[in-house]
Order: sequence, then structure tokens, then C-alpha cells
Amino acid sequence: MLSTGLPQGAVPKLERPGPLRDRVYEALLELITTRALQPGQHLVESELAGHLGVSRQPVREALQRLNTEGWVDLRPAQGAFVHEPTEEEADQLLTVRTLLEAEAARLAAAHADSAGIKALEQLCAEGEKAVAADDVDTAVALNARFHAKIMELAGNAVLAELAAQVDRRVRWYYTPVARQRGHQSWIEHRGMIAAITDRDEAGATQLMREHTEHTRRSYHARGKS
Repeated sequence: MLSTGLPQGAVPKLERPGPLRDRVYEALLELITTRALQPGQHLVESELAGHLGVSRQPVREALQRLNTEGWVDLRPAQGAFVHEPTEEEADQLLTVRTLLEAEAARLAAAHADSAGIKALEQLCAEGEKAVAADDVDTAVALNARFHAKIMELAGNAVLAELAAQVDRRVRWYYTPVARQRGHQSWIEHRGMIAAITDRDEAGATQLMREHTEHTRRSYHARGKS
């Protein structure tokens, strides 16, 4: 095992065609948001390049971009490290998420059709199965897809664009509490589906606010119990 903490073979080699530095950036960002690379972890260019099957140059460029976006900290004479979010950073991001998603839930209740509601029900069923199987990675991915579907059903392109900007950071903060939230999170999802189905805009808004607030509180309480 390398010092980056990634098992040999865990990361697929990148395809050469296309903008390689963008592919490297996306690969590293995915590893960070899923916490395969942990906050505070030292990122060694040569080892990451070896994992991804590329030279060090695109890795260096990707790390610089990730540093600019706040995912990586470049420290003089020390190297690159995965950023360790502060409690305040997490609180601010999750508070903004609540504002965006509560409005999305309201609009989804106003506009969702039967096909959209069916899609939410399918995602919820898959999420419940993932939780029952203790498959945290799949549960986190399905949670993101569920919320993205509500955003899609809202039908507001500007709202969706803003939500997309915070989506990966939401996943980053949700991953460490996904097991703790467990089945309760999907019970709350079922409640939101019912409110959207009933065209209950006020109810959907309130349920989403409570849902996202539960996640925010769980994040701040992690490791304290």
C-alpha cells in the first residue's frame, strides 16, 4: 500500500484521449469527495501519478486547480494535503444547501409529474437496499442522485446550477455521517415523496428543511457520542 492510502488497483488507469489534466482533476476530486483520500492526507505527486498511470505534470496541474478551489492545501516546503474543513466551513455550506433544497422541494411539489415521482420512488427503494446491505458508498451516491432528481423536478435552471456548485461538498460532508443517518434518512425521503405527490408545497419545503438540518447536526455531532 502506498502512503497515499490507496490500495494497488483501486484506481483505474485513465484513458489517454481527451484533456488529460481535466481527467486527472476529476479523478482526484472524486477520490477526495468519497474520502478515499482523507482530509489532512499527504498527496505525493509521484504516487498519485503511478496510481493514475500518468506523468507527474497533469497531477501537479490538477493539484494546483484543487488548491484554488479549496479541496487541497499546498504548503511551502511540505507539499500537497487534502483540505481539512473547519466546522464553520461545513456549517456555512450545509446552511446554504438547506436554502437551495427547500426551495427545490417546493417547486418539485408544484411541478413534478408521475414519471418524476416514480423516479424518486425507485431511487428511494435502491437507497433503502444499500443501507440494509451496509453499502455506504452506494447509499451516499444514491442520496446525491435523489436530491439531484428533486432539483431537476423543480424546473429552475438557475437553482440547479447553484446546487451543482455545492453538490460535491455536500457529498464530502455527508459521507462521514451516512452510516449514522442510515435508514432514517430514507424514511425522511419517503415523507418528501409523499408531500411532492400530494402537491403539498409547504409540507415538502418543511420536510426538506428538517431533513437537511438533521444532516447538518449529524455532521457536527460526528465522533462525539
